[in-house]
Amino acid sequence: MTGQAKAATGPLGLYVHVPFCASTCDFCAFYQTKPTAAAIEGFLMGVETEAALVPWERGATTVFWGGGTPGLLAASDLARLAASVRERTAGAPDEWTVELAPGSVTAQRLAALREAGVTRVSLGVQSFQPALLDALGRQHSVAQVHRAYDRIRAAGFGSVNLDLMFALPGQTAETWALDVRAAVALAPDHLSTYCLTFEEDTALWVRLSQGRVALDPAREAGLYESAWDQLGSAGYAQYEISNFARPGHECLHNINTWRMGEWVGLGPSAASQHSGWRGANVADLGEWGRRVARAERMTEDRTRLTPGLLAEDSLIFGLRMNCGVDLGGLRARFPGAPWGEIDSRIGRLNGEGLTETSGASLRLTARGRLLADAVGGEFVRISTDPAGRQTQAPP
Repeated sequence: MTGQAKAATGPLGLYVHVPFCASTCDFCAFYQTKPTAAAIEGFLMGVETEAALVPWERGATTVFWGGGTPGLLAASDLARLAASVRERTAGAPDEWTVELAPGSVTAQRLAALREAGVTRVSLGVQSFQPALLDALGRQHSVAQVHRAYDRIRAAGFGSVNLDLMFALPGQTAETWALDVRAAVALAPDHLSTYCLTFEEDTALWVRLSQGRVALDPAREAGLYESAWDQLGSAGYAQYEISNFARPGHECLHNINTWRMGEWVGLGPSAASQHSGWRGANVADLGEWGRRVARAERMTEDRTRLTPGLLAEDSLIFGLRMNCGVDLGGLRARFPGAPWGEIDSRIGRLNGEGLTETSGASLRLTARGRLLADAVGGEFVRISTDPAGRQTQAPP
């Protein structure tokens, strides 16, 4: 691996944001742009340039390509991007995930990804109901989902995830149950079930503001609980609020993130938490390229990491996992955090039946999982550390 400096410990994630999409789904708020030959070349060159700017104390142990739609890249471009990534990994990574849209899955692309060392594919299904796919603005058909899944399995990837969404406009308890059943019938190794959120500057947000769709928390909770029952019965253990896996197929990259480990983000809008800093790249392909050419990265929302901030976020995100958080481990990692205030809030949440403590472990109750965002909100800004936003380039 090039650019290796002083030794460091613990997992290191590497996320690459591939910003290209042929069209924008109605619910999507991630940064994306239309692919052109010039844009793709600029992106590939930019990733190579940005990777060289990172102070790599150690090689990445997990890799995740998201987007956008990474599968819109040609097989040769996927191989080129992979070559840039392999220079920054610690040998073969423990896990290498690539997100794919059903319509982008071809034998050539899959062969390039397998040759590169990709171990895990996450397929963006969302629904098996044609009417619901149309309502989301998705550009694939149910037939394409099945064809893509068969090709992925035939290519021999070690782990396959399917993404599903619930609480969609027009979705009923019956159609959601059918979607879960259809996903289980394919026998993936992992399933992610996301509640539809209405992000600003999306087509769905406009429909919400116009009163054409409405929020219904009670309905959302019912759909969520039905997925617990179906997936548990089918052998998928829930290990995080939205994620279910067969034994040994949990997403290592995401677990490292939820536990507030380190990760490096490359590409426009990609976030990083690395070398004492947290921040993101500008969400504009052209401007990102110009900045990395000037040796500038991670310039948006930059924050110097402190023990209090990391303890706060370890609680917020760690509680999303069914195993909860190891309070003893957090105290040892972040002794300078405001533990008196943290203990006080934990006591209140335990008293309200939203969390429970067993030994040194804190986890959500079943009721708490339904209110996970509200529980996490109890720990927001608990830290009084002078983290402060910075404007200078990271060291």
